[in-house]
Amino acid sequence: MPPLSDHHVIPPGEILGVFGSGQLGRMFALAAAQLGYRVWTFSPDSLSPAGQVCEREFIADYTDLAAVREFASQVAGITFEFENIPETTIQAAEALTRVRPAARVLGICQHRLREKQFLAQRGIPHAPFLPVNSPAELEAAIRVIGLPAILKTAGFGYDGKGQYRLHDAADLSAAWASAATPERILEGWVDFACEVSVLVARGVDGQCVTWGVFENQHARGILDVTQTPARIDPQTAQVATELACHVARQIELCGLLCVEMFVTHAGEVLVNELAPRPHNSGHLTIEASVTSQFAQQVRLLTGLPLGETTLRQPTAMANLLGELWQSGTPNWSAACAIPGVQLHLYGKTEALPGRKMGHLTAVAPTTSAAVDRVLLARQALIQSTGSANSDNSPVSGTATQSGRF
Repeated sequence: MPPLSDHHVIPPGEILGVFGSGQLGRMFALAAAQLGYRVWTFSPDSLSPAGQVCEREFIADYTDLAAVREFASQVAGITFEFENIPETTIQAAEALTRVRPAARVLGICQHRLREKQFLAQRGIPHAPFLPVNSPAELEAAIRVIGLPAILKTAGFGYDGKGQYRLHDAADLSAAWASAATPERILEGWVDFACEVSVLVARGVDGQCVTWGVFENQHARGILDVTQTPARIDPQTAQVATELACHVARQIELCGLLCVEMFVTHAGEVLVNELAPRPHNSGHLTIEASVTSQFAQQVRLLTGLPLGETTLRQPTAMANLLGELWQSGTPNWSAACAIPGVQLHLYGKTEALPGRKMGHLTAVAPTTSAAVDRVLLARQALIQSTGSANSDNSPVSGTATQSGRF
């Protein structure tokens, strides 16, 4: 089918496509189904988290442009759930159907150097950085930026992967040898007070809405707990939301964008990374807001009016990683018995250490109470259920040490 005009509304009942088949695609498909849409997924994997709830799985590599064109010709619009998709794949799909966000947005956000250069060219505050392509360039960059610093691969990094903290000169050789690609970026270390994120939805008419500011805590480079509202003063929160909307306008976004930021001890807000898709920190919007990030993603793709993002009540989210299965079946009943707690599992077939298997959310009268509840619920999962099970299923068994992450 030919691409739709920018302002054309894709009505319920049509087929929507999503590149990627993980948990973000799964939650997009569930939100789309609630609005009456059918969803097809495109990825190299079968029986995937998204594929389990989609009408059809297209199983092909993202570089198979013939398959991409076949997929795009049969759906009314396409979005994507992660950045590690070739820009040429999105461009091929754009020639046949509506794709939001656009390929040029993905091209900026999927590559750390292009992303930092975009921020620098537009005067958006960020940590100091320099491109480095050899050990000699790394040493020269350190003389400019100083230590400690973070050495990152330019592309294909997430959840702390491809990032190496350099404390002193002794760390340089090991950090350089650890990455497969020579194209990297050195960033100055930010002594931040907290990490926050702002999720922005920007429609084709330029309207921007946010869900306020989320406060994030990480463990081993992976998001651990998110809470909203963030524990920052109102003026800093306003700066963060305005900055996120400014980034969305500058990148000419039509779609969803998560802007991850540092708040320094001096109150300065620095943009760290951009993700043009739903984000792990935004999972709590399912319970926290009238319109979740996934329902908004559907609205943005289809051209429906943007949904209300007002916070209904303080909310916290805690990730569930594969380690929770190491001692046996998690105690689902104990966690779900706690008032205000909701369980979300992603349907993954193997519970591997560091792998995101699901999340818990908790609502409460205050943010601190919501955090206490969600952490209590997660701790309850590892309490003994009084029975053992040797099945390797993540729903009813123990973690394994093999398989795909």
